[in-house]
Amino acid sequence: MIMDRHNTRPQRSRGGGACTIAFACLLAFLGFAQTPVLAQQPSLVRVEEARYEPLTQTIPVIGRLISLQTGDVAARVAGPVENLLVRVGERVTKGQVIAVLDSETLKADKDLAESELAEAEAEHKIWVAEVDVAKTEFKRQEGLRKSTAFSQARFDDALKKVAVAESRVQRALASIAIKKAALERKVLDVEYAEVRAPFEGVLIRRYTDEGDYVDRGERVVRIIGDRNLEIEAEVPSQRLPGLEVGRTVQIMLDDDSKHEATVRAVLPSENPLTRTRTVRFEPKFEPTSQQLVHSQSVQIAVPLGGNRRVLTVHKDAILKRQGSDLVFVISGDVAEPRPIRLGESVGSRVEVLGGLKAGDQVVVRGNERLQPGAKVRVEKGAT
Repeated sequence: MIMDRHNTRPQRSRGGGACTIAFACLLAFLGFAQTPVLAQQPSLVRVEEARYEPLTQTIPVIGRLISLQTGDVAARVAGPVENLLVRVGERVTKGQVIAVLDSETLKADKDLAESELAEAEAEHKIWVAEVDVAKTEFKRQEGLRKSTAFSQARFDDALKKVAVAESRVQRALASIAIKKAALERKVLDVEYAEVRAPFEGVLIRRYTDEGDYVDRGERVVRIIGDRNLEIEAEVPSQRLPGLEVGRTVQIMLDDDSKHEATVRAVLPSENPLTRTRTVRFEPKFEPTSQQLVHSQSVQIAVPLGGNRRVLTVHKDAILKRQGSDLVFVISGDVAEPRPIRLGESVGSRVEVLGGLKAGDQVVVRGNERLQPGAKVRVEKGAT
């Protein structure tokens, strides 16, 4: 303050008056009425601090959902279709019987194989008994070695009969193994007369009907799995540096719901016409209002490069005044407006290019009716 020689009353410095006038002009420019705030009750507000967040610029790429389990279910044995148990559009579980083929002939073949196995086992028992007889005769001839009744020719014949009988036992064992394998095949054929779903899904097509004859390997129905999905997208080759395996990206469905997906693989083949490469993503779906289906479109936010850290504020903190952006910053228990320059959006936050520093407490709720210099009371627990 300056003391006049002829007037002892204090006077405000000219510099302080200029600052006051400049601040008043700024408030007028921003559209705030210059009303006294000292008599106002403190306004209850919620605040958040300006902080640094990672920012990634992206471009949208359209992809589609791909079922990992889709295919035709074929008959594993030949025969007429006795029953088709599932209609188009119905859900099936893994192992559920879809169709039944006439198995009477297959059961007859199984019975025949069982009989042939029993015959082979009986023959084996005969040759085991022959081995015992041959060994008994061989031992008798061997016991005569020191007597005058010993005959070398009879001894050699007895030894050969043991060898022949043992060989026939081995052949009988091999025949039993063959008959068992044949029986197992016939048992499987009877089981295969029931055509079962190899995975969970929805039946979308029937290739045959009851009464039709199907050969082994002929298609019966088509099933599409809708519970195990991936995303496939054709991504421009120049955008691949931002899609390293394991990176998480944001995706959006037709109902505007947002989810995350992880890059699983970048296929090593490029389309020479579009200059794109196929990328597979593993999605992590949050609850959504729509059913997810094979070939459904999905939008993928493909990163243009690496992350950079930027200063941000919550979008609810930003006010528009006379075409300018501003926020209210809390200093003690007073709120003052602060013009800011904005950049890119970062989810629910916005990049701040100027006007704030990290740690500034800005009002995110209750700021619409605030006036410069207004007393405020910060909502408990809000930081």
